[in-house]
Amino acid sequence: MKLKHLEPFRLSLEKLKEVSTRLRKDMIRGLGKHTHHRAAVKMLPTFVRATPDGTEKGDFLALDLGGTNFRVLHVRVMEEEQKMVKMDSQLCAIPQEIMLGTGEQLFDHIAACLSEFLDSQNLKGQTLPMGFTFSFPCEQKEIDKVFNLTLLKLVGLSLLTVEDWFH
Repeated sequence: MKLKHLEPFRLSLEKLKEVSTRLRKDMIRGLGKHTHHRAAVKMLPTFVRATPDGTEKGDFLALDLGGTNFRVLHVRVMEEEQKMVKMDSQLCAIPQEIMLGTGEQLFDHIAACLSEFLDSQNLKGQTLPMGFTFSFPCEQKEIDKVFNLTLLKLVGLSLLTVEDWFH
């Protein structure tokens, strides 16, 4: 069954090869010692040394900061007859005045959303591991240190570059 409304998005083999070639060039530029700082595709090192091996279990928190929304998640990994994952989440809008405000206002808003979520899940007072993802390029020098974070999507923030934000 052909979907007519998707037809304008179909790429010819020639166009796919062109996109592939351009992406490869941009990735190489992003990896280059003298070109990475001005590359469109940022190829930043990761300090993740391992991936989940299937033995993980317990409760975890996850924070996901995007351009206009912020999401808080409670993830429960349970081992019964087979591994089961349950998730509860809450989406928090980031109001325009906060997007155009200071970094302190943004993180106060994130903290308030997290606090509200913890209350709603009866998790206040518990110590849980937490992961934080954000869609902004940064330079990571060590596993627990992020430097020179540039908030490209939240352009209005007065805190556009930050030294040692997450430590």
